[in-house]
Amino acid sequence: MNYLTAGESHGPQLTGIIEGIPAGLKLDIEAINAQLAARQGGYGRGNRQQIEHDQVTIVGGVRHQMTLGSPIALVVNNRDHAHWSKIMDPTAEESAENTLRKVERPRPGHADLVGGMKYGHRDLRNVLERSSARETAIRVAIGAVAKQLLAQLGIQLVGYVQQIGPVAADTTNPVDVDQIEAAITKNDLRVVENDKVGDIHALIDQTKKDGDTLGGIIRVVATNVPAGLGSYISWDTKLDAKLAAAVMGVNAMKGVEIGDGFTAATSLGSQVMDEIDWQQDAGFSRDSDHLGGFEGGMTNGMPVIIKAAMKPIPTLYKPLQSVDVTTHEVKKASVERSDTTAIVPASIVIESVVAIELAKAITDTFDGSNMTRLKAQLAAYRDEFNQY
Repeated sequence: MNYLTAGESHGPQLTGIIEGIPAGLKLDIEAINAQLAARQGGYGRGNRQQIEHDQVTIVGGVRHQMTLGSPIALVVNNRDHAHWSKIMDPTAEESAENTLRKVERPRPGHADLVGGMKYGHRDLRNVLERSSARETAIRVAIGAVAKQLLAQLGIQLVGYVQQIGPVAADTTNPVDVDQIEAAITKNDLRVVENDKVGDIHALIDQTKKDGDTLGGIIRVVATNVPAGLGSYISWDTKLDAKLAAAVMGVNAMKGVEIGDGFTAATSLGSQVMDEIDWQQDAGFSRDSDHLGGFEGGMTNGMPVIIKAAMKPIPTLYKPLQSVDVTTHEVKKASVERSDTTAIVPASIVIESVVAIELAKAITDTFDGSNMTRLKAQLAAYRDEFNQY
């Protein structure tokens, strides 16, 4: 299974093509749209979310709600494109009229400057239109398809917010997906501890007044993932490495942890290694999950636990120092419409890319041509591992 996305932030649409989804998977379009709506929510978002009402259109690979085994093409339209049609016109020649929003003062922390240098762009809008986190909308749609595939195989997962700025809102580290879902739907921050919501709202409000931004920490939990996905035989076959790469491929992510992650580095081996147990009916298991469901780059049957550290958004309404790329004069950085914090939608995005990588691992390991065959092979595989 592989996918590709195309489209710019203010272009007409975002497009995604998924290859390798088995035939015979019944897709719930409303469930995909619910994920897109969740990505647009959260306290601290900017004004664009009042314009966009993301809905997916399936334009290939599905008939009568069933996947065909051929590439699936998804489209999410950008409603804001109506205000940018001349500026983003792909066929018109460049003119003074369609470069009114030219960007020449790169934002510190964004792709603007290095992207312009690499690709030879003097109007840095050519960089920021693609490097914008708006692209993650189509990845959420693709991730929603992957989640539906995993759900048919008994695999659940959820992403949520553990911390925003300095305020932590998760002291228990739960692993029950249903329990997490029940907690995070009670607030607009996707946090499990509702008593922290007021403090975080106040923090976001003050940060907005200050013209600043906030990052945070995201945690994803996936349960009932079969043991043995990935491999120890080569560096590029390790599934935890692929998951870490997928998470780091999301805008603004600056760190990834599997299980205890960096805490394990300061602990004793006896405190970190998950002791092995065995039961007649269930086979081998671990008595803890400090390693986040991975050993030797392979899943071990325990819940997969991944954390991501998101930096604050680099667009500040009180902009930092920059340099004009044309005149080389020191000036304040450009200001684009932005959020105070995007940690809440980012938790949906991280959940989505983890779902995609797990679905990839499943379809790489088993015959992914057909759902009936895939289910049968996975069931036989689980039985074999239980009898080892």
